[in-house]
Amino acid sequence: MPSSAGPSIDTITEGGRVTQVGEGQEADESAPPVMTFGAPTAGEVLAERYELVEHINNDSAGRLVWRGVDVILRRPVAVVLRYPGGDSATEMLQAAVAASRVIHPNLVGVYDAIDEADRAYVVREWVDGQSLRDLTADGPLDPARATAIGNAVASALAAVHATGMVHGNVHPGTVMISDEGRVVLADARTDGDDSQENDIRAVGGVLYFALTGYWPHAEAPLRGATAGHGRAAIPDAVRDAGGALAAPRQVRAGVPAYLDDLTMDLLDAQIAPPSSDVLAAELARLDVPAEEEHYLDNSGPLRFAAETGEEPSPLAAAGGRKVALGIAGLLVVALVGLLIGISTLGDDGDKDPQANQPPAPTSSAPADSTPAANEVRKLAVKNVRIIDPDSKNRSEVGGAEKVIDGDEDKGWETETYRDRPNFGNLKKGMGVWLDLGEPHSVKLVQAVLSAPGASAQLISGTTNPPSTSNGDKQLVANYTDFIGQPFEDHDGATMAFNGFDADKKYQYLLFWITELPPSEGGFKLGVQEITVQGS
Repeated sequence: MPSSAGPSIDTITEGGRVTQVGEGQEADESAPPVMTFGAPTAGEVLAERYELVEHINNDSAGRLVWRGVDVILRRPVAVVLRYPGGDSATEMLQAAVAASRVIHPNLVGVYDAIDEADRAYVVREWVDGQSLRDLTADGPLDPARATAIGNAVASALAAVHATGMVHGNVHPGTVMISDEGRVVLADARTDGDDSQENDIRAVGGVLYFALTGYWPHAEAPLRGATAGHGRAAIPDAVRDAGGALAAPRQVRAGVPAYLDDLTMDLLDAQIAPPSSDVLAAELARLDVPAEEEHYLDNSGPLRFAAETGEEPSPLAAAGGRKVALGIAGLLVVALVGLLIGISTLGDDGDKDPQANQPPAPTSSAPADSTPAANEVRKLAVKNVRIIDPDSKNRSEVGGAEKVIDGDEDKGWETETYRDRPNFGNLKKGMGVWLDLGEPHSVKLVQAVLSAPGASAQLISGTTNPPSTSNGDKQLVANYTDFIGQPFEDHDGATMAFNGFDADKKYQYLLFWITELPPSEGGFKLGVQEITVQGS
C-alpha cells in the first residue's frame, strides 16, 4: 500500500523536464534496454521506507531514476533502480556502499543500497539543480566559475582518495550544481581498472569542458568516455589537423593563462599529475574574485617553468610544450613563485622586476631543496583532549591521545547510551579538541570513525580554557566558526572537512559530535583517528 507519510516535494523543471541529474545522462537510442517486468509504480514503497513519487528518466546505463521520499525521516531522495538485482547489480551496489563511507559537502550523500534479487536500488541525496553538462548548454562558463567547480570536484576527490578509494566516474554528467550553488560529485563507479590518477586527470577534463563546452576524450580517452557512463553524447574537443588538442585559450577568448596551463597539464599523459589534495589546494588558491585575477597571472599556477621566457605552445603535440618541472614535484617552486610574484607587484615601478629573482630552474630538481613554509603536509597535533561540558563525573575524557597516534585500530570511544542517539538526551554533545601548537593555514581535516551513522561538525575557535566541566562549557560557547557544512543524517564512517578560509590561520579545532550510531545495547561511537593537512 502506498504510504501517506511522505511530504509533498516541489520539483524544479525546465520545459517540463525535472532537472535532477547525476546518475549518467538520459538514455539515447544506443542505451541498453530497461526491463519492464516488475517495474515500479508511483506510490510504491520500497523496503517499507522509500516511497516512489515520480519517474524522472532512464539513464544511459540502463537504470531507472525516480524521485522519492524517505517516509521515516521525511526528506526527499533519489532512487536509482536496476533490473535485475543479484550479480548484475553487484558493481552498482558495491560502488554505493563505498561512496557511503565518505562524507563531504561536495559529494552526493548515499543513504541506502538494497538488492531484492529481481531488482536492486540505491537511495541517495536528492539534489535540485543541473549537471555541468546541462549547465553549459547555453555556452561555456566564465573562468571564475569553472575554477570554483574544479575546486569542488578536486576537494571531493581528495576526501575519497584519503580513504584509499577511487571514484572512477568523473565527467560533466556526474558533476552537479544545485540551485543554491553547491557543487557535488555523484555516481561513483569504481572497479579494478580505475585509478586515482584517472580521477585527477578527469578534473582536467571537467575544467576543459566548463571553459569550452567540449570534452577532451577522443585522442586519449578518459576511462569510460564513450562507454555508457553518460559521456558519449558530450561533444568532442577541438583539434588541429594533426589531432592535437587545442588549448581552452584557442577555443575561446578570456581564459587566463594560468588556468589554461593547469588544465592542459592535467590532460597531458606525459606529465605526472599532482595528488588530489595538492590539486584541491591549488584550485582553492586560484579560486579568487575576478578583480584579483591579475595577481594570479604574476604568481603563476602550480605547474611548470619553461626553459625560455616564451609562453609554451597550447597544443599537446609531441615537443609542442617545453616543460622542465612536473606538477607533483613543483609545489615548492610554485609557492616560491607566488611569493616572488606578490613581491614584484609591490615593488616600486622604477625597479627592475627581474633584479632580485633567482634564475628559472632547468631540471626536475627544485631550485631550493629547503621545504617551503607553505607546502601542504600533514600537520602535527600538539595537544588533544575530550570536551564533555554536560558531564559531572567526566568518566569519558580519557584516551584522547589515541585519536592522533596514527593507528586507526585504536581510538577514543564514548560510553553506550540507551534509548536515543543524541547521547540518550542527556548531553548536547561531546567533542575532540585539537591544538596545532601555533596558527596554521589548514586545507583538510579528516575523521575516521568506528561506525557509520554519526552526526558531527567541525568548529574552530581562539580560546583554550581549562579541562573542566566549566572550561568545556566556555569552549563550546565560544567556538562558533563552523568549517564547511554541519553533517546530519549521514551513513559514512569517514568525514572530511575542507571549507577553511584561505586567508585565515587556525590553531584550535573542535570535532563536535551530536548524534551517535547504533551499537549493541544502545548508541556508541569511537573516533579512531583525526588528521589535519595544511601548511
